[in-house]
Amino acid sequence: MSDERIPVDLWFDPLCPWAWITSRWLLEVEKVRPVRPRWHVMSLAVLNEDKDVPEEYREMLRTQAWWGVRVAVAVEQRLGNEELGRFYTALGTRLHNRGEPRAVETIAAALADAGQPAELVEAALSTDYDEALRKSHHDGMDRVGQEVGTPVIAVEDVAFFGPVVSPAPKGEAAGRLWDGVLLVAGTDGFFELKRSRTRDPIFD
Repeated sequence: MSDERIPVDLWFDPLCPWAWITSRWLLEVEKVRPVRPRWHVMSLAVLNEDKDVPEEYREMLRTQAWWGVRVAVAVEQRLGNEELGRFYTALGTRLHNRGEPRAVETIAAALADAGQPAELVEAALSTDYDEALRKSHHDGMDRVGQEVGTPVIAVEDVAFFGPVVSPAPKGEAAGRLWDGVLLVAGTDGFFELKRSRTRDPIFD
């Protein structure tokens, strides 16, 4: 790939359906604009650990929310950023497109799909990668503040939350959204543009 492509950093938690859609959009953008996605892990568990959330969600944050992100960090450290992107695609496809359970077994299957070492699944229940996970998380969040979540995108000196979109635009429509997002996010003093969501995530 040409070095003239602009690196675009995206922080994701594999459990987040909205981040999944945004990541698929970014891959569409790569086809029509000179960008190169780079993948980074953030954590909904870390983001919400000091927040007042419903107990059912809190229980998910204590358990399931750690498994995928830990393995993702292990993949990046062992195999590199491109392989992290491959793992995210495999796990996201299983979780979101196929609706498979948020389980260690699903993570193991995603590693197999991506052709990656099966033993990496052991990171799911280990704290060995938690320090690196928190560092990656804060690297993304510190660019945009603590009032937002996943996904976070950074390109050159511009960083922002989102875009939150459903479904992901394809082809030149994806490129036009990219152009507009950069224009808005790159405007000095611009902070927010939002409206109520009127549809669920659409994975296509």
